[in-house]
Amino acid sequence: MTDPTDTRDTGPRVGTPLWAFLAGITVIGFTALVVAMLRLDAAGLVELARGPLFWVLAVLVILGELRPVMVSSATTVGGTYPSTMFTFAVLLHFGLPVAVLMQAVAVAINGVVTRKSWHRVMFNIAQSTLALTAAAVVLGTFGIVPSPALPWVPRGSDLLAIALAGVAYFVTRAALVSGAVALHERRSIIRVMKATAGPQSLVYTGLLGLAPLVVVVMNHSPGLVPLFVAPLAAVYFTATLSMRRDHQALHDELTGLPNRKMLIVSTEEALAEARQEERVGLFLLDLDRFKEVNDTMGHPVGDRLLQMVAHRLTHSIRPGDVVARLGGDEFAVLLPSIRDAHAAREVAARLRAALTEPVRLEGMTFDLDASVGIALYPDHAPDFELLLQRADVAMYLAKEGRTGVELYQADKDRNSPERLTLLGDLRRAIDNRELRLHYQPKVALDTGDVQGVEALLRWRHSVHGSIPPSEFVPLAEQSYLMRQLTAYVVEEALAQAAAWWHSGMRVQISVNISARDLLASALPEQLEVGLARYGLPPAAIQLEVTERILTGDQAYTQETIKALATLGVPLALDDFGTGYSSLIRLQRLAVSEVKIDASFVRRIAESEDDYRIVRSIVDLVRSLGLRSVAEGVESDEVAMRLVELGCDVGQGWLFGHPLPAEEATEWLRDRAGAVEYGYEPEVSGLA
Repeated sequence: MTDPTDTRDTGPRVGTPLWAFLAGITVIGFTALVVAMLRLDAAGLVELARGPLFWVLAVLVILGELRPVMVSSATTVGGTYPSTMFTFAVLLHFGLPVAVLMQAVAVAINGVVTRKSWHRVMFNIAQSTLALTAAAVVLGTFGIVPSPALPWVPRGSDLLAIALAGVAYFVTRAALVSGAVALHERRSIIRVMKATAGPQSLVYTGLLGLAPLVVVVMNHSPGLVPLFVAPLAAVYFTATLSMRRDHQALHDELTGLPNRKMLIVSTEEALAEARQEERVGLFLLDLDRFKEVNDTMGHPVGDRLLQMVAHRLTHSIRPGDVVARLGGDEFAVLLPSIRDAHAAREVAARLRAALTEPVRLEGMTFDLDASVGIALYPDHAPDFELLLQRADVAMYLAKEGRTGVELYQADKDRNSPERLTLLGDLRRAIDNRELRLHYQPKVALDTGDVQGVEALLRWRHSVHGSIPPSEFVPLAEQSYLMRQLTAYVVEEALAQAAAWWHSGMRVQISVNISARDLLASALPEQLEVGLARYGLPPAAIQLEVTERILTGDQAYTQETIKALATLGVPLALDDFGTGYSSLIRLQRLAVSEVKIDASFVRRIAESEDDYRIVRSIVDLVRSLGLRSVAEGVESDEVAMRLVELGCDVGQGWLFGHPLPAEEATEWLRDRAGAVEYGYEPEVSGLA
């Protein structure tokens, strides 16, 4: 039942508040120890050591220091050592020097046996020495100053002095230990003392209350002192069984990490003591491709892998942070105190880096990775359940985008009430045909002829006003509405194209579509039926897709693309330069036009790097026999540079803003002679 998240053996950095506290208490405690040793009656100690009682007590103190009585599985509470009873009895009977000597030796032996770090051993010796010194000072105020030469035996009238000495001992130890824990875990000392005082005070009351009886037995029948081991053993085993049940209820059986129940308790405590200028962070971490390991190597290997993951996570967190296993390959990390989102991302990156180290099991090497979602209190949620839910949303965003780490973003949360409401409004807007297409021209850079228009989807909400496509299109893509939205845009584009073509303006309309639409079987059928109904040739409409969609590993194998090619509907490649296209893939796609992303075009007059990028793209597109279109042309200088490069078509505010259908029609009529067949308008309906 060793706590895998226990990081107390990690030495504090020099100069930190924890280092200063430990160093200060250690110096003060060892000073008190030296002073006590200087006051030790050497002759009396030698005489005492000749008798068996001294060695019986020494053995009992050492044995009692080896294993604590655990009353709770919470790491903050810790355990209480049975040696307290015998050490306090030695203090009462033989005085402070003998008591601190026995206690110091016992703590040192405990450190060697349990392999504690040296700074913990030194601090434990110091704080126990100071606690015994505080008790001795209280006894001294009542005139009680025992020594090996003059042992003291309590009477009934001394109960007040003993009780106050016990309180001083307990309060001193509790304050010093709680201070160290609070600084180590960056928690409030008041909160730590509240968590520890209750459970430990009961045990200390029992142990310190038995100490006077031990003294009485020591004075009258020293041989009976070992009998006190029996009640201690009973208390120890009862507490152990209770704590084991508590531990099983709050910890994961496979990894030993806290489970969801304990994570809830820890998070609620962290939220209760959160300071205004700080945040509480909750991470949700899911292993990538873990199912493949389980299916290939079997569950025993998968279990060992999870144990290794738990070990790596617990040794990568900060002191005071909590790693929990929620089930399967899903872990949670609680940060009770974090400065801001940037600091939370740094912790998450460190966790992922620890996991990416190759793991060797069963003669095989596994490369691990994980997706981490981050939610912060109070920025993203006010309680545990909502924090966990929003960390889960962020984690799935990290998985979908393969970014590794994502902070919760309300605008990408399809489960938020605001987004669900907006989704319902969008559905009604489609049903009521409230969405509109605005058109922006594309113009030949060398002649000024109109090569087409791009139609942009617009939505004016009755309450929220104009809502940009960047807000509602991703919402539709993540829901059942994407197919309806695409069908609506295609229908509107076909109707407008028919109006233009049948009036003599042969203007092509390009419709932006999503990956889900492109890879669906309904789109070619809808286009075929629509073109036939409106009496339009396939060239009247063009489908515009982003580079990342068409260059995916399976995009060009889809039946939809083949069906569109057979139908004769051309494809345009949008945002070129932002993805990872290759020449081979471009040649295999039925693309007639490549649009250069505006982020490169806008700066070609001032950035040589962007100028070279655009020149390379134009040359590449020309070599493949395709048409190049530059987006974001907003100045004459940029247009002139594009002409120099040999770019075919420009689009941007320099040539015209997006216009409603009626105004776009008038604009095209004014330039009827400049409308050229084959380079027709485009409806980026979803842009």
